[in-house]
Amino acid sequence: MWLDPDQVENLDYTVHVLFDDFCDASNPLPWLGQCLRSEEEVELMARLGTAYNAVQDSVGAAARDEVYLAAPGWSAVVTAAARLAQVLVSNDHLALSKLHDAGYRWPLGTEPVASRTEDQHVDS
Repeated sequence: MWLDPDQVENLDYTVHVLFDDFCDASNPLPWLGQCLRSEEEVELMARLGTAYNAVQDSVGAAARDEVYLAAPGWSAVVTAAARLAQVLVSNDHLALSKLHDAGYRWPLGTEPVASRTEDQHVDS
């Protein structure tokens, strides 16, 4: 949302949701198996927490959002968050794919739909 000037979101709220509600980025290991799926996610969350905490230490916890975003270390926060997001989404897709392959469908109770290749006949 920070890249779209028409969208406004409070950085403090975003950080609270991601770091306090989702897991503790300063100590993400206890969240493995709860909201983090892999040791890689734990490591990347820790990197994000380290990068964010470094910026917070440099600008002060009460600094305005604009000060955080202009801080020299902010690019490290964005880089760490981007890599973590990529891995989280990839792992979510893998887990959903495994559930689908095991026969789980959403919404619950729906039947699998035959693939287009099963419905097509090859004329020779």
